[in-house]
Amino acid sequence: MHTLTQAFEALDPRTAYGVWRLRQDVFVVEQDCPYPDLDGRDLEADTRHVVLLDDDRVVGTARVLDDGEVQRIGRVVCHPDVRGTGASGELMRAALAAASAAAPEADVVLGAQAPLAGWYGTFGFAVDGPEYLEDDIPHVPMRLRRRAA
Repeated sequence: MHTLTQAFEALDPRTAYGVWRLRQDVFVVEQDCPYPDLDGRDLEADTRHVVLLDDDRVVGTARVLDDGEVQRIGRVVCHPDVRGTGASGELMRAALAAASAAAPEADVVLGAQAPLAGWYGTFGFAVDGPEYLEDDIPHVPMRLRRRAA
């Protein structure tokens, strides 16, 4: 497996299709959360798409958004076939590298499904606010501090 990090315009059509197919299969179908995935943020010039590939098959993806003062990691997902293999960690390390390359001093934030807060903690993230519901799934805001509070 290997990762690539690209802007939308640089993604080849098959890879782009694989990204949105995986997000739909997991978030909309598996987790039963119909939501408008195509929110326009994928097209922003500063958005980086982090893609985990097994040969040419998309098995993981995340996106890194420039939200001004912070870098925001979201849409983190791995195919069921690679869960538990370390693929998610590889994907997250690549997403953090993309955030660092874009803004080395900026904090990195994300909204974690509550049961995964401990896993994100292994990357240095800490809960940064109260639990909330998103699509009927408990989430917590998390932050990786890169500058003094």
